[in-house]
Amino acid sequence: MNTLKIYLFIGFSSLLMLSCGSYAQKKGNNIKEEPVVIANDSLEYQIIIIDPGFTTYLKTIARPMTYHSQNYLETKNKFYVLEWNNRARNPLRYNASIYENVIEYDANINYGLEVNYKLFWYFKFAEQKYRMTLN
Repeated sequence: MNTLKIYLFIGFSSLLMLSCGSYAQKKGNNIKEEPVVIANDSLEYQIIIIDPGFTTYLKTIARPMTYHSQNYLETKNKFYVLEWNNRARNPLRYNASIYENVIEYDANINYGLEVNYKLFWYFKFAEQKYRMTLN
């Protein structure tokens, strides 16, 4: 069975938390975001995104899940993943603290709308946060 495992630990090293969903928990003046986890046991994939600000971005800036078609998101993600992986494999040329992990995304697998949606918006978030372009 094909497996998609993406662990995006960007910016800060954090403990891997395997909880579903995401939420913000206020502690004093600091807001601690839980990682965004997308999982499906039948397809054996899991995406864990730990990047401060992404949960808020997904809830406030990202367009609704049905705004783009799954086909559109898959097409964009193919290109984003190729460029991301190119950068992750070249740490002397690109910032290794941003591109810490290669993304194992098989374009021939139907991961569904939710996975493609969150992955697409993560790339958009990363472009804005790290002032880069993946196109």
